[in-house]
Amino acid sequence: MIVRPAPNWFRMLFVWQGSVLKAILPQLALMTLVSVLAMCTHGRIFGEKVPLNTTPFTLCGVALTIFLAFRNSASYERYWEARRLWGNVLIAARTLTSQVRRYLPGDSALFDNAAFVRLLIAFAYALKHQLRHSDPSADLAKLLGTAQAAELRGRLFTPMLLLDEARKRLAALNRAGVLADMHLWMLDRPLDELGAAVGGCERIHATPIPFAYGVLLHRTVYAYCALLPFGLIDSIGFATPLICVFVSYTLLALEAIASEIADPFGLAPNSLALDAMTRNIERAVLELTDEEVPPAIQPGPCYELS
Repeated sequence: MIVRPAPNWFRMLFVWQGSVLKAILPQLALMTLVSVLAMCTHGRIFGEKVPLNTTPFTLCGVALTIFLAFRNSASYERYWEARRLWGNVLIAARTLTSQVRRYLPGDSALFDNAAFVRLLIAFAYALKHQLRHSDPSADLAKLLGTAQAAELRGRLFTPMLLLDEARKRLAALNRAGVLADMHLWMLDRPLDELGAAVGGCERIHATPIPFAYGVLLHRTVYAYCALLPFGLIDSIGFATPLICVFVSYTLLALEAIASEIADPFGLAPNSLALDAMTRNIERAVLELTDEEVPPAIQPGPCYELS
């Protein structure tokens, strides 16, 4: 996802980076060609007039709009749930860090406070890489050391292994009498919340919107846009290409946006900004430990004018 500053109204008209216009330009070019052919032939195909007017497009347009709204709502619901789960990761990691610092002795030979905090940060990075099918080795080596990162290489569910390691360290303190049962239960709750967030993200990632919905919407949108010039040519004449391309842009862009945000963990411009969110978790946790806080990921350039 592009992390961006708030644009003003005029520059918003010409935003290129982050817009789906780049992705649908070939489709718009095809619809422009169809519209120009319909205008040049006066709505005829192989010499025969296509018997269409605006009435069926009005009725079909209402149904298509309702279906597009449903698809976009379903996609945005996945996007928003994923964002909420990552918000829970931030809350739980920050809570657990504060509890560990205040409820555990800082000079205990059995517990390395700084190493435990790095374990939580490594959990956030491992979750990001798992959802994006990328290699977490570099981030884990920086946070945990090359030896522990090598042990985790190739594992399927690295975030849960890191949570298990965190729980193992707390349980060892409890068995040694350093951590009271009450505090152990208290510390176990944010660990459960982190585990629930992992499960929620895995559910979204592994359960896409049913393929049939996408196929039906895709075919309907293209059929509507391809036939629209033949229904408008008799009523608006030479303005047919302009209006048809504008309508096609709206429908095709809505379909493209729904497809992008249906996978909130991807690398598309409108997916979640997992890099920035993971860095924010790291910054929030480190600030509680009075360690050096890395800089935030700054908004990048996103106003390339077309």
